[in-house]
Amino acid sequence: MRPPLPATSALDAIGNTPVVELRRLTSSDSAAVFVKLEGFNPTGSYKDRMALAMIEEAEQRGALTRNLTVIEYTGGSTGSSLAFVCAAKGYRFHAVSSDAFAVAKLNTMRAFGAQLTVVHSPSGEISPELIPEMISVAATIAAQGGYYQTDQINNADSLIGYAGIGHELLAQFPEGIDVFCGAVGTAGMLMGVAGVLKENSAATRIVALEPASAPMLTLGHPGQHHVEGIGVGFLPPLLDSALYDEARAIDEAVARTTCRQLAEKEGLLVGTSSGLNVAAALDLAKELGPGKVVVTVACDTGLKYLDDDLFTRPTNS
Repeated sequence: MRPPLPATSALDAIGNTPVVELRRLTSSDSAAVFVKLEGFNPTGSYKDRMALAMIEEAEQRGALTRNLTVIEYTGGSTGSSLAFVCAAKGYRFHAVSSDAFAVAKLNTMRAFGAQLTVVHSPSGEISPELIPEMISVAATIAAQGGYYQTDQINNADSLIGYAGIGHELLAQFPEGIDVFCGAVGTAGMLMGVAGVLKENSAATRIVALEPASAPMLTLGHPGQHHVEGIGVGFLPPLLDSALYDEARAIDEAVARTTCRQLAEKEGLLVGTSSGLNVAAALDLAKELGPGKVVVTVACDTGLKYLDDDLFTRPTNS
């Protein structure tokens, strides 16, 4: 096999991520479950795809120029991805985040040279008020002038980046996908993938996911949770009800247990939103039965969560 040619930029390493089949968490009476490992992207997250699309589409429109600083409100993964893309392209980046999110993510943004404004979360949780407050802080800073707001929740350019996952899945599953499921934050990933999969086959079932303690999609009200990157507390503007068939709420404790099981039984170190995705995929696989294919994504690497209690087990007293 001929080795790949050297990349001209670190940005060329975004995308073309592998898919693996779960072997030990599934059973013989369930559908096959496949996980696309987005932690293989440069910052360990599928947000690299979104960040690159938001920056390059703005460049092409002339909306982003060298004299502007990119600014974004972020739970950390989007900020890390934008900080990476901006560093590679030579832009200044200002992130508005919170101490509710993993310290590793905040430090990653700083490592890429980002300026960071941290909004305090009194509860330490992702509350219904937190994301709107971060959005407001970012808008206030941007109003001073000299900024380009990527505004991920409203930015349809993200769909272009996430569509890449859908196109890759079509190539990786030429015989088709029965169900694709994914958690909703900005909804960019689910909508970008769903648009591609539905265009290829209307029979592909798309399932939107959220934390059970913040059941905006399933019950119509927000709540507190600690699954970073999803459950923003309101219906995101990019979410198109015509592109998904069902919404499900998954218990956060189950998502965390699934993370530990993925590490110990499948050798996959992933974050909490990924655990939530896989927990739902396993449920769907049991419902569908043998001969079907369920696909989801591991949003990022679990290396970002080693400083919190995600992989900590209680010690015996």
